[in-house]
Amino acid sequence: MTYCTWIVTVAVVVTTLVLCVPVEAQTPGIAALRVLAERGDAEAQYEFGCMHDVGCLDETVLSNGQDLEIDTMDDAEAARWYRLAAEQGHASAQSRLGDFHQFGYGVTQDYAEAERWYRSAAEQGGAVAQFNLGVRYAIGRGVPQDDAEAERWYRLAADQGYPVAQYNLGVLYDIGRGVPQDDVEAVRWYRLAAEQGHADAQWNLGLMYEVGIGVPQDYVAAHVWLNLSAAQRNSAESIRKLVVHDRDRVAGKMNADQFAKAQCFASGLDAAHPC
Repeated sequence: MTYCTWIVTVAVVVTTLVLCVPVEAQTPGIAALRVLAERGDAEAQYEFGCMHDVGCLDETVLSNGQDLEIDTMDDAEAARWYRLAAEQGHASAQSRLGDFHQFGYGVTQDYAEAERWYRSAAEQGGAVAQFNLGVRYAIGRGVPQDDAEAERWYRLAADQGYPVAQYNLGVLYDIGRGVPQDDVEAVRWYRLAAEQGHADAQWNLGLMYEVGIGVPQDYVAAHVWLNLSAAQRNSAESIRKLVVHDRDRVAGKMNADQFAKAQCFASGLDAAHPC
């Protein structure tokens, strides 16, 4: 039984505004990094790519504040540095270069090239690249459509704790695509993603508790998960209305004690104040 079973097909998130200063104001640390990058150091090349890339979320690079000291955000320049690192086998650079070819950031959009770089990173164990390669197989973009291959790559990423891959793997079990249909396995993967805050996994898990599919029917658990999912949605988001409608439908099935217990869980009381 399936309620919210679309496959997530984007694993790229854009960061917030980046402040810029003239290149002349770059600190000695930036200058030294550039020297390393120009001498062929793959990690330095990757970091330079990340610093020019508004979509880079690498905490190792961003936490040192260097992203604030590049004179301009430039997809083409980011792609140039990523490629230099990727050609030396740098997995994170390969994964991000795959994104650039997938969406046409600073390079010509090329699904086959995206697949090539995703695969290079995925074979080195990169969870995001494994997920993205799974998506390629799920939708047949840059590779022949193949549900079994999609499942294989999703599982590799999911086993590393990547929540979007866990959610997509749950969807496959939910609908029996590429794997035998299995409600219990669907619930297992939805739960792993939901516990990491994946809103759609929380929605599906709540609905499965409501009906008692893959888990014993439990209106309290259903309400808690649906409430968590709704809380993550933008108030203007149309899908939030659907989640809220589902949550309120469950509330209408609950007695006073059940509703109070769900509200208690929602309040976040700790073990010293059990619900």
